[in-house]
Amino acid sequence: LKKIKVKVVIFDIFLSVTHTLKYFNTASSGVPNFPEFVAVGMVDDVQTVHYDSNTRRLQPKQEWMKEVTADDPQYWNISTQNAFGDQQSYKVNIEILKQRFNQTGGVHIYQRMYGCQRDDKTGEKNGFDKFGYDGADFISLKLKEGIWDAAKREAEITKHKWDQDEAEIERLKFYLNQICIQWLQKFVNYGKSSLMRTELPSVSLLQKTPSSPVSCHATGFYPDRAVMSWWKGEEELHEDVDHGEILLNPDGTFQASVDLKVSSVPPEDWSSYKCVFQLSGVKEITTTLDKTQIRTNWGNNTAVIAAVAVVLALVLVLVGVGLLLSTKNKGERWRWKQSFNPSLCFCFSLNDKRRRKR
Repeated sequence: LKKIKVKVVIFDIFLSVTHTLKYFNTASSGVPNFPEFVAVGMVDDVQTVHYDSNTRRLQPKQEWMKEVTADDPQYWNISTQNAFGDQQSYKVNIEILKQRFNQTGGVHIYQRMYGCQRDDKTGEKNGFDKFGYDGADFISLKLKEGIWDAAKREAEITKHKWDQDEAEIERLKFYLNQICIQWLQKFVNYGKSSLMRTELPSVSLLQKTPSSPVSCHATGFYPDRAVMSWWKGEEELHEDVDHGEILLNPDGTFQASVDLKVSSVPPEDWSSYKCVFQLSGVKEITTTLDKTQIRTNWGNNTAVIAAVAVVLALVLVLVGVGLLLSTKNKGERWRWKQSFNPSLCFCFSLNDKRRRKR
C-alpha cells in the first residue's frame, strides 16, 4: 500500500455528551454452571459493579468505584443486602412466570434493565425500567405517563397489579428522575479520567479494486461511541452505503469503517461527497472523497515491478561475483567466504428495591 496522508477538515462543533447509568439483573433456571442470579452496574457501558448468587457480595469492577465510600460509607453493605433481596425475589418470580407461560423444565431467563441518562450539554434527563423473559420484552414503565406497558398477553396480570400501586410508581419516578441522576453524576466524576478520555482517529480512504466501494476507515479512536457516515453536500446517504462494525484494537482503542459504492458516481461529482466521523463529546472529522487520496494496492504495480527488478539485479551481481572468485585458487575462495556479509541476503447502586411478585 502506498502511504498517503489524507487531508482532514475538523469542524469546530462540540457534540453533546450523554452519560448513562444502567443496572442489569438476571435470574436463570436450568442453566448449568451459571449463577442463579447475577447483577451488574454500568456507567457509559463500562462495568462498575458485580454481584452473583455464588459470591453474594457486591464488588467494584473499577478502581475509581472505591471512592463511593467517601459519599456513602455503607454503600457496599447496603447495596449487597439489596442485591441479595433481589436474588430471593427473582427466584420466586421466575417460577411464577414459568407457570404463567405453561412451562416446566428447560432453560429460562428473567431479566430487568433499569437506570437513567443525562445530557451534559442540555441537562435533559430520562429514566427507564424494563423487564424481559426468555429473550423477549415482558413489561416496561412509561415514566412520563406513570403506567406500565405490557408487551405480552401474559404480562397483563402484572400490569393491572402494578398500575394500581400508585405509591410504588411515584417512588420509582423519584428514583429514576432524581436519585439515579445524582449517583450517575457522582460515578462520572469518580471515573472522569477514563470515562471522559477521548482520542481522535487517523482516517484513510481505501479501495481494493477500481470497481470496489471506497472504504472510509478510522482507527485509534476512544471511546467506542462513534458514528461514521457518507454525505453528499448537506444530505446524509443511506443507499449504496454499508456500515461496518466497531472493532477493538490491541491497544484498547477502536476502529470502524463505512463503505460507499462509487461505481455510479461521475468523476466530476466526487468532490461533493464526504465521509463524516463523529465521536461523542469531541469534534467532527470530515474527509472529502478524492481519488488522489485513496490508498490502494492495485494502482502501484509499476513500483512493485521496479523493486523486484532491483532485488533480482543485486542477486545476479552476487552470483556473478561468486562465479568469478570460484575460478581463483583455494586460498582466495576461502578469503571471500570469510569476508561475506550476511546482511546482503534478502531473506480486547443497586438502589432499587423492587421485589414484588409478578
